[in-house]
Amino acid sequence: MKQIENCNYAIELGQGLGFVLVGIDGKNIHDGDRLTLALVWQMMRHYTLAMLTHDGKIMKDNEIIAWCNEKIDSSRKRLQHSRALRNQVLSNSRTIVDLIDAIQPGYINYDIVTNASNDDEKFLNARYAITMARKIGARIFALPEDITEVNPKMVMTV
Repeated sequence: MKQIENCNYAIELGQGLGFVLVGIDGKNIHDGDRLTLALVWQMMRHYTLAMLTHDGKIMKDNEIIAWCNEKIDSSRKRLQHSRALRNQVLSNSRTIVDLIDAIQPGYINYDIVTNASNDDEKFLNARYAITMARKIGARIFALPEDITEVNPKMVMTV
């Protein structure tokens, strides 16, 4: 019974943070119901956005994309990068790799980055991008598949 009370408290905390948790209660979490994915997703997004602030305000998606593009532009690494999270250009992971190199210059070994001419090479680039992002201290919730399939919600967590 105490476990369900704790799960109900987690729901209350989520609602206090502005999460949309319609039809989810502590029993859903306790039972491992698929509805808990909504809570977990919103927790990941909240954490990621809380890390990305400007002047004390949480940045919006378009501001984050603009910041990423400005960072890459300033490093003169622009090849073909994305202006949106749904852009298929992201599937080759070059934008993410270039962003990491713009944040930590010289950190990326471009000899390892492939041309991404097929799905296997795209996957290798995505795996390398995630590994290098973690090495510079980023908290990554996405999988390589999320990048290669351009899942916009998960790409935002990279």
